[in-house]
Amino acid sequence: MPTNPIAAYEGLPRLLALMSGDEKHDPAALSTLDTLWVLYDRVLNVSPDRMDDPRRDRFLLSKGHGPQAYFAVLASKGYFGAELLSTFGMFDSPLGYHPDRLLVPGVEISSGSLGHGLAIALGVALGLKANGSGAGGQRSKANGFGAGGHRPRVFCLVGDAELDEGSNHEAIALAGRLGVEHLTAIVIDNDSSSHGWPGGIEGRFAMEGWSVLRVPSHDHDVLEIALDGPPEPRTPRVVVVETAGQPNTWRTLGSGTLQSRGGASDVQ
Repeated sequence: MPTNPIAAYEGLPRLLALMSGDEKHDPAALSTLDTLWVLYDRVLNVSPDRMDDPRRDRFLLSKGHGPQAYFAVLASKGYFGAELLSTFGMFDSPLGYHPDRLLVPGVEISSGSLGHGLAIALGVALGLKANGSGAGGQRSKANGFGAGGHRPRVFCLVGDAELDEGSNHEAIALAGRLGVEHLTAIVIDNDSSSHGWPGGIEGRFAMEGWSVLRVPSHDHDVLEIALDGPPEPRTPRVVVVETAGQPNTWRTLGSGTLQSRGGASDVQ
């Protein structure tokens, strides 16, 4: 298993600074950083040494363009060596401008073509339910598994503008009708949708029977509570993460920032 000297949230700017070449997607990447960190640090029942464990939670990044934050978090958690980040976007690098599940350890789906992740996540959740994978087990914070085995949960991160894509609405409606309680959609609300929805993002999900929470992007404790709470019976969950008006946390994390591109030697 790779070992990385940077394994804390405060070290993420150094990891981000190693990647260049896709600056136009920096805002898209950074808007997901806090949520991704909380998921992998506090919520998901996953680890680099159990990537094929059928009892693991599944995380699907539908918002796959601008994956720098995703790669930085995976590296910080030991899925691959941090030195690989400096190859981001190179011809022979596994770290492309969109994550590839066949090339990047820990990635569940290849994404970047927007609008597909939530439908895939619904299919994964239904497949796990049909297989009876760990059904009835409860998670233990101490070791990741309860006495009866962990029942895998499925998390899917989408962007607010991505919800304009039609397949999302089919997935939202069907998940609500079927009561897929171990499915959580995470919507990063950058206030960037072209059209919007009557009643807002929350209204679109609530009308189909989802439980709805809105949380600020920078409060890790609140994010954890929202993402890791017990599911409501036969009710999928959506957590809307509001980034508009929130502080750009990465600017305050030590002295390393994305302005310090060019390699670790440029980042203190």
